[in-house]
Amino acid sequence: MRAFLDSLYRLSGALAALGMVATLAMVTAGIVSRPLGIYLRGTDDYAGYAMAACGFLALAYTFKHGEHIRVSLVLERVGPRLRRAMEWFSLAAATAVAAMLAFYAVRLAWQSHAFDEISQGVDATPLWIPQLSMAVGAVVLLIALVDDLVLTTLGRAPKRLAGAGSEAVRIE
Repeated sequence: MRAFLDSLYRLSGALAALGMVATLAMVTAGIVSRPLGIYLRGTDDYAGYAMAACGFLALAYTFKHGEHIRVSLVLERVGPRLRRAMEWFSLAAATAVAAMLAFYAVRLAWQSHAFDEISQGVDATPLWIPQLSMAVGAVVLLIALVDDLVLTTLGRAPKRLAGAGSEAVRIE
């Protein structure tokens, strides 16, 4: 199960990287084509979709690398028992928020598909397509938070992905 979850987080990070490359490609195509008198329909819209995909798909990967901003000002000044309780509470609260985000992101994509909503831009893209990356990213973040919450509840340290960024300094 651990290998599957770690692979899921890495896949989400890889898809976020593809979203970043797609954003670069769309912006570059728009910049290069304008002076040539060529109008590429929807490059601005697609760059925005790719940027949103990048942001949401990177959430779980970044979280599992321990790279989310962590304010530990209070945690530094309390004892180990209270600290564990506060960290558990923080994970539980984050899991609840992520569950709501995932629920509403999936519902939004589903409703956009059901009502055949299309973007208002010149590209007329069915909105459920770009919203799907937001929903997937939110669900994978929820899985990552539940993963850490379960491990913390069982008294084990949450697992961090190895690789770039895992050696970052954590103030605890």
